[in-house]
Amino acid sequence: MEKRRNYASGSVWEDYVGYSRVVKVGNVIEVAGTVAAGAGGKVVGENSPYEQTKFILKKITDSLEKAGGKTKDIIRTRMYVTDISNWEAIGQAHGEFFSDIKPVTTMVEVKALIAPEFLVEIEATALL
Repeated sequence: MEKRRNYASGSVWEDYVGYSRVVKVGNVIEVAGTVAAGAGGKVVGENSPYEQTKFILKKITDSLEKAGGKTKDIIRTRMYVTDISNWEAIGQAHGEFFSDIKPVTTMVEVKALIAPEFLVEIEATALL
């Protein structure tokens, strides 16, 4: 088994909470739950589940690349949403991003995310 490698994003919350943005073990890369937090933690795409989803998927891809992965390596996404009635907008952004890859995915409604302005949180698994 290849050694575990952790990749940080530089967020102050990683040390506080005790997590890594990305963990790679062997040919598996896991990307932590990601919200549309831009510079300084400010929400990107406020009130727009579509824009938040696009931003999150780009952020996930950028994080994945630091661990040697590519978008095409993503085999699973998990989407947590605060209002399931937004599924079409979220699904549209996900579909635009993964139209050729088509990973397995789950979308579930949750009571809340870390802050009320975040409408979507996404995790990803990649297999190299």
